[in-house]
Amino acid sequence: MNKFSKLRVGFACLGRRAMTLFVMLGMIFITPPLVRAQADNQKPPAKTVKLIFIHHSCGENWLADGHGGLGRTLAQNNYFVSDTNYGWGPDGIGDRTDITEWPDWFTGPNSSRYLKALYRESGKHSPYTRSISDPGGENQIIMFKSCFPNSNLEGRPNDPPGRGDGLSVGNAKAIYNKLLTYFATRPDKLFIAITAPPVQDRTYSANARAFNTWLVTKWLVGYKGNNVAVFDFYNVLTGPNNHHRFSKGSIEYVTNRGGNTLYYPTNGDDHPSPAGNRKATSEFVPLLNVYYHRWSQGKYIAAPPPSPEPAPTPQPESAPEPKTTKVTPAPTPAAAPVGDEIANFEKGVSDWVAFVDEAKDTQLTFKQDKSQSHSGKAGLRIEYNIAADSWATCSLVYPSRQDWRTKKGLTLYLHAERSGQKVVIVAYQGNSPDDLAHFELSLKTKQEAVSGWQRVDIPWNKLTQPSWQGDVNVRFDPNRAMGLAFAFDTPDGGRNSGKLWVDDVSFLR
Repeated sequence: MNKFSKLRVGFACLGRRAMTLFVMLGMIFITPPLVRAQADNQKPPAKTVKLIFIHHSCGENWLADGHGGLGRTLAQNNYFVSDTNYGWGPDGIGDRTDITEWPDWFTGPNSSRYLKALYRESGKHSPYTRSISDPGGENQIIMFKSCFPNSNLEGRPNDPPGRGDGLSVGNAKAIYNKLLTYFATRPDKLFIAITAPPVQDRTYSANARAFNTWLVTKWLVGYKGNNVAVFDFYNVLTGPNNHHRFSKGSIEYVTNRGGNTLYYPTNGDDHPSPAGNRKATSEFVPLLNVYYHRWSQGKYIAAPPPSPEPAPTPQPESAPEPKTTKVTPAPTPAAAPVGDEIANFEKGVSDWVAFVDEAKDTQLTFKQDKSQSHSGKAGLRIEYNIAADSWATCSLVYPSRQDWRTKKGLTLYLHAERSGQKVVIVAYQGNSPDDLAHFELSLKTKQEAVSGWQRVDIPWNKLTQPSWQGDVNVRFDPNRAMGLAFAFDTPDGGRNSGKLWVDDVSFLR
């Protein structure tokens, strides 16, 4: 069972199955009399570069050694990092980091005074390690980020840039367009726009997705400078397989393998968790190195090809997902069970998420199936194709710990293609989505699951830890329940594929 040892679980939004990869290619420069392509460089700068980060609490956590580790990692990559925080600067400008307040910094009547202080700032206002010495001079790289309330953009996803007074899609686009008029006058500075992190509330999530995708794919189209770039912090935090990173020699921008809401909360709070921030650090720093070298070498930072506009409420596709698509996450944190019922799939499968061994050619898809149900009008259909020594799961994870002590166990119903199909029923135990232990019961489908539905009753004392997780003698603690899953591996060493239906998951009566 060690193939589950790399399992990462959480909750996120259900995305579309079709994978879209957005690749940003460097332009080919011509040096007479030869024509040569200059590859992007993700190595740290050769000399120490001064960088300052405008942020509030989410940025502070991202920088902190014990949280996201961004400050320490930047230092390891030869960046001398300073930052601003609440109360910083002339007129307390550090308090103002909303999207609607960026003009105060860069284009407003007092911006020259604020920017003079910003460029000269060498102080540290967050708990991160600076392991290299200040090289002197002004800050060369300016990173700026709004906090998560700025993901609550009103309006519509496709609104064009337009003037306004509030936080809306159109006004935000107009503000960022205006910022370019200043950035164009300072080719000696590299400006990195960091998108605002997502929230868990779905109300404006489609607007946040649309605006941040616009920033990455369209904002810089037509901009003639080489000194502005974007990191989609929002996108990276919407699912483990949504990415904005430098990978295999090019920039990868994947937005459709997660949802539009925060996948990495902090005990229900919208501040990104350490796991989310560490993921962002691992993707951002190599990408920053690429941006730095493009800028320092005079290379134009082009936007990647536009991606399709996201649908407000993504639904699963019926077609099989491509081999390279590894995860189909769920759109929102799962709701806690009510009464004896946990899931009957009548309203869809939006709380469920697929986790797949990325190192193998393994696939798992799931969807609501109205043609098969034990009761009601729909069940959960899972299709899996597991490579040798690999694994995949279809999981339900709650945003906070549940107390199931008054319950006796789990009951569910299985329908199968054939008898003898192996499935591992998993219960998660822990204190948060980032702190989970794995307890399981392995079983095989019977003939009754082929001709109809096989009932499975699992008392809590039947759930044990696998050897890779810990002590096999430890039993599941229903006072610390965090969710459940259906897991698949390769019990005979070869590939394992099939279809399985699940319905009426409830507490054992």
